[in-house]
This record gives sequence, C-alpha cells and structure tokens, in this order.
Amino acid sequence: MSRERLYLFDTTLRDGAQTNGVDFTLADKQVIAEMLDELGIDYVEGGYPGANPTDTEFFSAKPKLDHARFTAFGMTRRAGRSASNDPGLAALLEAKADAICFVAKSSAYQVRVALETTNEENLASIRDSVAAAKRAGREVMLDCEHFFDGYKENPEFALSCAKAAYDSGARWVVLCDTNGGTMPHEVETIVGEVVKHIPGDHVGIHAHNDTEQAVANSFAAVRAGARQIQGTLNGLGERCGNANLCSLIPTLKLKREFADAFEIAVSDEKLASLMKVSRTLDDMLNRAPNRHAPYVGESAFVTKTGIHASAVLKDPQTYEHVEPELVGNHRKVLVSDQAGRSNVIAELDRAGIAYDRNDPKLARLVEELKEREAAGFAYESANASFDLLARRTLGKVPDYFRVEQFDVNVEQRYNANAQRVTVAMAVVKVDVAGERLISAAEGNGPVNALDVALRKDLGKYQKYIEGLKLIDYRVRILNGGTEAVTRVLIESEDELGEKWTTVGVSPNIIDASFQALMDSVIYKLVKSGAPA
Repeated sequence: MSRERLYLFDTTLRDGAQTNGVDFTLADKQVIAEMLDELGIDYVEGGYPGANPTDTEFFSAKPKLDHARFTAFGMTRRAGRSASNDPGLAALLEAKADAICFVAKSSAYQVRVALETTNEENLASIRDSVAAAKRAGREVMLDCEHFFDGYKENPEFALSCAKAAYDSGARWVVLCDTNGGTMPHEVETIVGEVVKHIPGDHVGIHAHNDTEQAVANSFAAVRAGARQIQGTLNGLGERCGNANLCSLIPTLKLKREFADAFEIAVSDEKLASLMKVSRTLDDMLNRAPNRHAPYVGESAFVTKTGIHASAVLKDPQTYEHVEPELVGNHRKVLVSDQAGRSNVIAELDRAGIAYDRNDPKLARLVEELKEREAAGFAYESANASFDLLARRTLGKVPDYFRVEQFDVNVEQRYNANAQRVTVAMAVVKVDVAGERLISAAEGNGPVNALDVALRKDLGKYQKYIEGLKLIDYRVRILNGGTEAVTRVLIESEDELGEKWTTVGVSPNIIDASFQALMDSVIYKLVKSGAPA
C-alpha cells in the first residue's frame, strides 16, 4: 500500500531561539543544522537574515546539507513599499538559501491594529513577495500568522491570505496557531475547510504549546489533510514552546494510525539516534534534559514500584507503549523504598553485577535500600551509588583507600586588588595501602575545594582518576527545622564522556557532599578495573 509523504520543517534555529535563555552562536547553528539534516529533517530554518549579525553571517554561505533544504525566514514586503524597494525582502533574496519562508498576518484584526494597514494592502504584500522569491528561483512558503484566530474572526479574509500565497506560487501555505490557544478539534475542523480550497499537500501546520496541545494540534492538522509539520527539537520556543519534533517524529514512525498512512524521511536507523540528538541540543545549551519528556526523557521508560517491575520483566509492553531502543532510549527499573526483589534483580542485570538468585544477601540488599531511602537517600537518581551499595552488600568492592580525616575552612579576606573575596580551603588525609598521603587545595567553594583535594593525590590509583570531573551538584533539604537533613546529588563525568550520579545524605551538607564525592571516585576506580 502506497503511503503519503509528510514533510518535517524544523525551526529550532529561528523560533526555538526565541526561548528564554537560549542564544545560539554561529558555530551552534552550523552544528545543529548538520545534525538535523543527518536526522532526516526536510527543511531547516536557519534564522532571519538581516535581523542580526549571527543570522546574516549564517546565510552568507549555505551549510553542507545532504537532504534538508536550507530555509531563510522573513517578513513580506512592508506596506507602502514595492518588492524591489524593501530592505528586508532584499536580504532574504540575497541569502544563500534553498527556500524562503515568509511570515504575514492572516488576521484582519492584526492587520488593522498591528500593521495599521488595509486588508487589500496585506494581500498585495503577500502576492508581491511570493512572486519575487519565485522569480529568484527559491522554493517559497508563507507562515500565515494568527491564522486560526483570524479564521474564527473573519474566515473569508484568513482564507484569502492563504490563497493569495498559493495562487502566487507558494509551495507551502503554513497555518499558524500563533498564541497556542486553539483546541485540536478546532484545528481539525478549520484545516479541513482550508484543504477544500488549497490542496493538502501544499498545507502545513505551525503549532505553539501554550495549552500543552501543540503536538496534538499538529496531528489534528495531519488528519484533516495538512502534509507539512513545523516544530522544534525538545519543543523549544517562546513562551511555552513549539510542537516538539522529538515527540512528533517517533509517533509518526511508530503509531499505526500514522505509520500505515504516511512516510517521513527519518529512517529507522536515524530514529534510534533521537535521544542522542535531544541530549546533544541540551548539552549545547547547557540545559538539564527534561527527565519526563516522552520517548527521549530519562524517565520515559522507567518503572519504580515492585508490582509494576515484576510485570515489566515478564512482559515489557505492559507499561511501555513502544520499545525504548527504537528511539535510542532504554528500559530502567528503579530501586527505591518501594523496591521488591524484581526491581533489584533488574537493576543488577542492567549494571552487569554478577549475583546468585539464591543468595540471602539479595534480601539484605532490598532491606538496606528501603532503610537508606527512608533516611533520605535517593538511589533511583544515583545509579553509581546504587552500584556501589549493591557490590558492597554482595561483598565485591575493594578497599582502595581509607580517608582518615578531612578539614574544610572558609575565609573572607581582601585580595591584592582590595576586593573582598571568599576562599575555601580543604585538607584531606588518606591511607593508600599503608601509605599516608595529605593533600590540600583551594576552591571556589567548600565542595569544590574538597573535590580537588580528594583527587589531588591517591598514590597508585591517581592515574585511574585523571579524567574525572564534577559537572553538576544539586542539594535538597529534606525536612526543615533544627534537625534538617540534606541530600546531595553529584553528577560526574570521565574522559570517555560517560556520566554517573552519586548521592550523600547527612544533617551536615559538607558531610553529605563528601559521601557523594567518595562514591564518585570509588565508582570510577571500579569502572576502570583498578586493582585492589
């Protein structure tokens, strides 16, 4: 059975750049564009040439894309100007791009209030701009801004804007839910009316996520006949974001309603890289990944409770709607205060820790986990600390070294520039195979100073931890008052790029931090196969 082609349009580098706290460099844009192309995206919108130096430079030369069409974004000609005498339009035509995506108001209210012009002039601007880009040999699209609100207000005018673009030669007419307030049933109804006038294989959808329905609205548009979907990686975008391509793509590929009827350019092999693509973007932006994101989130295929874990081990599809590996993720059964034997066995298997199912120490490990979680430890968030606890309970962690004493001091003083600064100093005494080693270090805080001092000299084990570094530090106060307990989670990374998390709990934040730091170092030694 032949399937219809759906086209994916990514606007991470333009609409996604409107996200609070996101600021792409030229190098970022080049890397992301190539990553999107490799994934199988059909159109990569690079930005708005002429609007800022970065975008202008980005469009001074086309990136080397094997599949995606490099797209420039910009406004139609301004009211009162001709197409040949509009600087913005000229910048678009000069951009080294395969396609141009214009944006124009399609709401009579917006034309009157925001543009302060007439409906007729707005339509003329659309026709002139599309025609000029066509003459320049570009593939042309029009984003019909505020289309759904405009259609509900004045359907004739909204539709006339879309038709003006199509009749002038636009390849795609994209219907925009600009404020993200339209409901899925409204989208389906309105798109269904539009495709009576414009062929569906020339109609696209651009949905914002202000009611958490951008993905649903995109699918509603496809059901009604639209054949291009615009979105962003990880749902980036102004306010609440845009339709999330990391949710759209696997649903289109893996859910029969869409997979049986449509095809996209993302192959099965590239789909399996989706989680990596999502994480790469977060890493470039120095953002913590959304653990609960569908498909690609760390918790997307996590099972915590014992009864559910047993079911997952017998039949993974009981609580999983797709196989995690299809999107590059993996199944994870958490160990927690709700853990049963099934959870622990599953996590031991995942960690590659050998065990005997009849070993009574397994029961002891389950009880130890429950006792520690009751005290505040969170092993579901600290894979490395669980690994060490399991190995210790089963008697399989060497005594590499022993910390005899540590001391931390924090001092405020004036530096040579007469500026008041705070300096932390830590001293750590360790015993390595009978050799006493003392290390001191300064840091920009007590934890940093402790971390540096601990890893400064571990004798014969020093070579195993040279590439180890602390990359994240999170603190939570578990209960208030004079008996407050502090939980510290530390994320570490080694020279191979592998990351792990350790946990420490204590009424004293320094003690809790040191517990987590110790676990991180010891886990690295175990992972590296350091001899006892």
